[in-house]
Amino acid sequence: MQKTVFAAALCALLSTAALAQSSAPGPWLVRARAVHLDSANGDTTPLSLSINNKWMPELDISYFFTPNFAAELVLTVPQKQTLSAGGTAIGSFKHLPPTLTLQYHAPQGNFTPYVGAGLNYTRLSSVNLPAGVTVDRNSFGPALQVGVDIPVAKNMVLNFDLKKVYIRTDVAAGGTKLGTFKVDPVLFGIGLGWKF
Repeated sequence: MQKTVFAAALCALLSTAALAQSSAPGPWLVRARAVHLDSANGDTTPLSLSINNKWMPELDISYFFTPNFAAELVLTVPQKQTLSAGGTAIGSFKHLPPTLTLQYHAPQGNFTPYVGAGLNYTRLSSVNLPAGVTVDRNSFGPALQVGVDIPVAKNMVLNFDLKKVYIRTDVAAGGTKLGTFKVDPVLFGIGLGWKF
């Protein structure tokens, strides 16, 4: 009788542990954010170049190697920007800026702040500028990040994220370099994340 009770208790314990393990989130975290791009509009050309600030959608995918360390890939769709000289629109371009960061997460009770650093690659396309004016189509630069995840439901978090991304392109007219336009935006994002 004691063996039967012990066996039943052991089975119940193992079943409970297996159920808890199966319901625990895995190493993946996917977030959907609305992100505001605020360009630094740094310009070393004589044209006083600037682009418009805007909101954009963002999707990021994180993989946790440990509970504290993760890699995050930040994705969006090509974004159209208006390029102005001295406040007057002179053209436009699209940019696609995927970013990969390595993050350290530090759980603090009911919220988890994190910091990250990584690399951004930006590809300019659909460039529409005055005749003879050209820009480099590719930009590589560092990216810095801070943020926080706040649990709001089972396996779901509310996310606030702030990034500084270094995006620059050389500007030329008639084949002569005029200077460098530094977008170097601050990106503030808010969204939801799902762990699985």
